Amino acid sequence: MPSHIARAYAERLKSGVLTADPAQTSAIEALTRLEKDLGKRGLFGGVGEVKGLYLWGPPGRGKSILMDLFFAGVPEPRKTRAHFHAFMARVHDLIRQWREGDRKTRQSVFGTHKGDDPIEPVAALIASEARLLCFDELQVTDIADAMILGRLFDGLFARKVVVCITSNRAPDALYKDGINRQLFVPFIERIKTQCEVLELTGARDWRLDRIKASRVWFDADGRTDFDRLWEDLKGEMPECPAHLAVLGRDVVIRRTAGGLARATFAELCEQPLGPQDYLAIAERFHTLFLDDIPLLGPHNRHSARRLVTLIDALYEAKTRLVALAEGTPEALYPEGDGAFEFERTVSRLNEMSSQDWLDKAEHKD
Repeated sequence: MPSHIARAYAERLKSGVLTADPAQTSAIEALTRLEKDLGKRGLFGGVGEVKGLYLWGPPGRGKSILMDLFFAGVPEPRKTRAHFHAFMARVHDLIRQWREGDRKTRQSVFGTHKGDDPIEPVAALIASEARLLCFDELQVTDIADAMILGRLFDGLFARKVVVCITSNRAPDALYKDGINRQLFVPFIERIKTQCEVLELTGARDWRLDRIKASRVWFDADGRTDFDRLWEDLKGEMPECPAHLAVLGRDVVIRRTAGGLARATFAELCEQPLGPQDYLAIAERFHTLFLDDIPLLGPHNRHSARRLVTLIDALYEAKTRLVALAEGTPEALYPEGDGAFEFERTVSRLNEMSSQDWLDKAEHKD
């Protein structure tokens, strides 16, 4: 009998939702193996040892789609799916709760634990919630994350938690050139020991194909198509807020799914955000959906300047922009003080809508 994921994948190929890609065959086989292993019982009916999966490769090769199908169908009742950044944000919050809480508060959240080290109680709590942890887009750039991960995952693996991970990077390339990387290497070795490591290659970037087949600039009448493209690219990935630490501040993007972000003009350009905030957004996401861009002019020149800064950050980082606006780029700021300066942004917006520019943005991870 075929596995749940193999059956779901075949159904989507038959319906035309997905297009056959030979490069995905090995990934389906590996996920099928993981699904079956999770269903096996260990000695005396206990939980058996199961080798996880670390699936890596260039952006847009279908890693998240395959994870969607696997997570939806795997018959493991205690399972959690999260973008890796969201998971680590929760870990940091749990560590904060442990450190700031008194004995009674700690016990109410974490149960009884000896000592003041937060890693063990945090690992125990996470393991009590899920036997299977599915992470999208593991990428480590923060030294605080790097210092926590090794000990945290030692605690999870000791409790027989199984992980299924997608990443744009091979394990040995994680946190490359990071501060005190030698302290992070044991985590890499644990991942390689606890997981089957599989590269998903292939020439096609399905996400880029879908963007190219659509368009990236929608006028006011295009909301239905704008929303449809968001849902199409997001697939079954859950939306969650992303927290970006910028100069000691917490910048929150409320709607994200993996490397996709969606925000309104009001959220990004009518708030007191600056170049560093926009750079953090551009570096964190490969595609930004920007909703409800109004017509601009001297009456909202400050918001228009923020839009200029945002577009510059996206352009330099090769982050794709999908926009819903009141008019074409040329019509956004037609006249008045500031219109002349906005012409460079119009030029960039048009370039970012072109096939050539989208091709250049293909390899952003």
